[in-house]
Amino acid sequence: MSTPRKTMQLNEVRQAFIDFFVSKQHKHVESSSLIPHNDPTLLFTNAGMNQFKDTFLGLEKRDYSRAVTSQKCVRAGGKHNDLDNVGYTARHHTFFEMLGNFSFGDYFKQDALKFAWEFLTSDAWLALPKDRLYVTVYHTDDEAYDIWHKEIGLAPERIIRIGDNKGAPYASDNFWTMGDTGPCGPCSEIFYDYGDHMEGGLPGTPEEDGDRYVEVWNCVFMQFNRQKDGTLEPLPKPSVDTGMGLERISSIMQGKFGNYEVDLFTNLMDAAAEVIGVQSTYEPSFKVIADHIRAVSFLIADGVRPSNEGRGYVLRRIIRRAVRHGNKLGAQGNFFYRLVPALVREMGAAYPQLSDKQAEIESVILKEEEQFAKTLAQGLRLLSGELEVLKDGDVLSGEAVFKLYDTYGFPVDLTADIARERGIGIDEAGFDAHMEEQRARARDAGKFDVDYTAAIKVDTPTEFVGYSLANLESQIVGLYQDGKEVDTLSEGDDGVIVLSATPFYAESGGQVGELGEITTESGVFAVEDTKKSGQAIIHYGAVKMGQITGTQQANALVSLDVRRASAKNHSATHLLHAALRTVLGTGVTQKGSLVSSDVLRFDFSHDTPVSDEDLAVIERMVNEQIQRNSTVQIEIMDIDSAMKKGAMALFGEKYGDTVRVLTMGEKDDRTPFSIELCGGLHVERTGDIGLFKIVSEGGIAAGIRRIEALTGMGAIRYVQQGERVLANLAGNFKAKRNEIESRVNALSERGRELDKQIERLEQKLTNYQALDLINQAVKLDVDGINLLVAKADGVDSKAIRGLMDTLKSRLDNAVIVLVGETDSLALAASVAKEIQSKVKAGDIIRTLAGELDGKGGGKPDYAQGGAPKSDKLSAVLQKLIHELKAQLA
Repeated sequence: MSTPRKTMQLNEVRQAFIDFFVSKQHKHVESSSLIPHNDPTLLFTNAGMNQFKDTFLGLEKRDYSRAVTSQKCVRAGGKHNDLDNVGYTARHHTFFEMLGNFSFGDYFKQDALKFAWEFLTSDAWLALPKDRLYVTVYHTDDEAYDIWHKEIGLAPERIIRIGDNKGAPYASDNFWTMGDTGPCGPCSEIFYDYGDHMEGGLPGTPEEDGDRYVEVWNCVFMQFNRQKDGTLEPLPKPSVDTGMGLERISSIMQGKFGNYEVDLFTNLMDAAAEVIGVQSTYEPSFKVIADHIRAVSFLIADGVRPSNEGRGYVLRRIIRRAVRHGNKLGAQGNFFYRLVPALVREMGAAYPQLSDKQAEIESVILKEEEQFAKTLAQGLRLLSGELEVLKDGDVLSGEAVFKLYDTYGFPVDLTADIARERGIGIDEAGFDAHMEEQRARARDAGKFDVDYTAAIKVDTPTEFVGYSLANLESQIVGLYQDGKEVDTLSEGDDGVIVLSATPFYAESGGQVGELGEITTESGVFAVEDTKKSGQAIIHYGAVKMGQITGTQQANALVSLDVRRASAKNHSATHLLHAALRTVLGTGVTQKGSLVSSDVLRFDFSHDTPVSDEDLAVIERMVNEQIQRNSTVQIEIMDIDSAMKKGAMALFGEKYGDTVRVLTMGEKDDRTPFSIELCGGLHVERTGDIGLFKIVSEGGIAAGIRRIEALTGMGAIRYVQQGERVLANLAGNFKAKRNEIESRVNALSERGRELDKQIERLEQKLTNYQALDLINQAVKLDVDGINLLVAKADGVDSKAIRGLMDTLKSRLDNAVIVLVGETDSLALAASVAKEIQSKVKAGDIIRTLAGELDGKGGGKPDYAQGGAPKSDKLSAVLQKLIHELKAQLA
């Protein structure tokens, strides 16, 4: 294989790409968060264009028309899931970087293709051999073909036309779509030829799936807007979206075939070998670990925490997959978190948040490793229980194998090894069937039916004047109903009004949209919510009187009571954030918020519950700032000046070059108590908040806590309610306030003592009842088996287990079936080990429950169930006795 004329490290390739396009007047835009911003269609950011989607759709305008990025991407969940392939192929990753250059109605095909060719082949940049490169174009895109052939100079045999090869019009490898509707267009891909020593044919040939020709860059030309009926309407401003995998182009620049052979991955694999204490062999398990430490660290840095659903579940799966592969390599104890410093060395310069959050990332990974160790132990106990009832030659069910894998993260090969030691096989086909069902559910969960043409598009941005005004005369510029523009909205109609200027604050940054009224000379519109659509502000609501037309002047009036209450809550979240960081440490960062007129909710990163003592200190600290009644300062400045001032920015939020800086409160040394970037509505002085009262604190996900609080009159009403409860208790106990706590504690202790007495009496009753039931047992002639089938009055599902244990201790070699009768029936069965070859407890309960219109089941030795009360109980029990005697004979 011939190698490139120059060798470049991965970090050098990334920087060269950015430098090249900056030299072509592109704005360097930082990578957005892996958590998509305001995009419910995506689990994770998975392409470079995600952060520009609203720009391409015309919903957002930026102050630049050319951009270049190196975008963090994850494909490990939903319909974009490469997780199971990672480590076993040359180029699959969970986390990868996508290099991209973008034009928003600026340059088009000619410049895009020339830029790509210059960067790849020029001696000043990558200097790839031109005779190693091939390109594809959409089969009807003569414009792109002519640019490649007539202007760039590629021979016709190096330009391949690709038609509709995916079974429908415009369904092609070389025709890109954002969704079933919306922006779309032809694309042109660039391929690198690894040489004739590799198997595989050119794109478009039957041998194209080989490894010889590898796609390195895709230039997408957003030329059309696809409608629901499939028609393509030309876009007024065609745009360009390109993508090139950094890892893939870096492997070419280092003369390597696979991505895992580049410097970044070999360094991470060497670090893994050192941490585990083995020799690095670059086998699949090392590749998995090197890939996964990137995905895990960046997800945690962007605010994801391990959990059992959504993004947190994906993160948990990735961590546990890495740990399992480390165990295969011989890792002892917790090792994965120790790879974070190596990753910071490799990528910290390009992504400073890795360095800033290194300790937090390590802590989250270590905690999950420790939890997984406990989970593995639970899995081993479950597996032992499943194998205990099987004998040599039996097969462990696919359902059990899948449960171990899915619920406990138990490797299938480990399950097979343990089973093999006992002469037991596993049902691999059954396991595969359950896995396919899970994949189908994941695919279904990843499907989104989004009609991008249904979004309300307004060419003129709305001027927001709400920082200084709550009432404004404005011009209606659009009326909408069911997503379509209309001329009139009449009384009773739900709809949307767009104004040229508005005092209504649109939902953003956790603060809900404002309420109020829009009035014209002919009608009144109740504003029930306010949101953004690109640069326009959209007022949702209903006409409550008269009629409104799209050409009228209107008076927009915000509900002042609601605004003032919301502002108090919003300002309080800033003081709360600062107080949390002061008391709990600077590792606390905001992870979300909800601010309305009724309540404030604040989510933050913290691994343990906040103690009552700390909550009291935090609450007092916020109220101290309220009492100081300092002026709230709002400044407009550039982002760099804001950062130098010490302003906190929420990672993952989008900020422009100019930002709004909010300074609140004052410490004892006269320095600001809180400085944050925020575009929301706030009080003028901290004293306007009135009172701050925390009402709850709790966990919502691993490493994420939530505080809910009240301010102003809401806080006063809450305190007054507590005072009334306290006064009522004092009256009931005929005690002073300071005596109530001791009185309640004494009463609780007395209650616990009485509960213990009742429990002891119930146990005595159970023993007496057991003695009576034992007398009903029948000793069969077969092997001295004791058979007891009986009804136990007054025994519920909780007590029946204790009664069964007592009977089992008194009756050897027994089959015992009990039906406890209260408001319903509690079913239980126990079968001694020696008898389980003839009857099994689980089968008994399933049969009994079926006869009684109930449900139940369990293991061969013990099973439980339940059923409604039934007149046929006696007959069913007589029938069961007859059947059991036959089976035991």
